[in-house]
This record gives sequence, C-alpha cells and structure tokens, in this order.
Amino acid sequence: MADIHLWGALRPAADGASVVQIEAKTIRELFRKLEETYPGMAPHIARGVAVSINGKIYRDNWQAELPQGAEIYLLPRIQGG
Repeated sequence: MADIHLWGALRPAADGASVVQIEAKTIRELFRKLEETYPGMAPHIARGVAVSINGKIYRDNWQAELPQGAEIYLLPRIQGG
C-alpha cells in the first residue's frame, strides 16, 4: 500500500486528509481506485493531474509502475503554452 500525498484542492474529497493509502500497481490503477474510494476526486482527475513518483513527474504515461515504498504526490497539471 502506498502513501499518496494530495495537493490542497483534492483534500476536501478525501475528508481533509493530506495523505491517503491506496494499493495500486500503475498510475492508471491508482486513478481508478482513487475515484472509487473518493468520488469527489473524479472531476479533478478528469481535468488533469500530474503524478510525482520519487521526484519524477508523469503527465501522460499512466502505465508507469508504482514502485514499493515510492514517494508519490498528486499535483495539479500545469498547461504549457
């Protein structure tokens, strides 16, 4: 089970928690389980979320694996221009 650190806008959907625990093997599975467990996160995930795994940012590679003991943060996705 991994600790998932949430940015401020996601915390109300997780009953105010800054960290939640989810068992997932990939980023895609993580998103699916977050939406099942915390339905209020679904709109944020649909708008776009970046994931930091041990300091590396993932914006589109949702098949990336979540290593055991990884430091995982969900971040707002910032659009480039």
